[in-house]
Amino acid sequence: MAATTTKSAASKAAAAKAAAPARPSPEIRRVADLLKQVSDPTRLQVLMLLNDKERNVSELCADLGTQSQPAVSHHLALLRHGRLIEPRRSGKHNFYGLTEAGRELAEVVNTIVVG
Repeated sequence: MAATTTKSAASKAAAAKAAAPARPSPEIRRVADLLKQVSDPTRLQVLMLLNDKERNVSELCADLGTQSQPAVSHHLALLRHGRLIEPRRSGKHNFYGLTEAGRELAEVVNTIVVG
């Protein structure tokens, strides 16, 4: 009887393991994290604006229209944390530009938008 119980438990464990979804690869997790960074429309808009040229916070505020400087700075911090943009200091201003990952993501978005 004990052998039957052990086989049954082993069969259930094997079935549960087979039914469990595979863990996402590090690449899939990295891409998911990048997509989270631009899941907000304003951050996506900032990414696309920076794809055209470097800008400072004041220029981005003007280009976005309705966003305050603190809000734009917050979005820039999140994009910087996600390594999609990087600052370049010039005098009293930081100018933001895309990293390689940011350019790649902007290309993908451009392909989808232009279709």
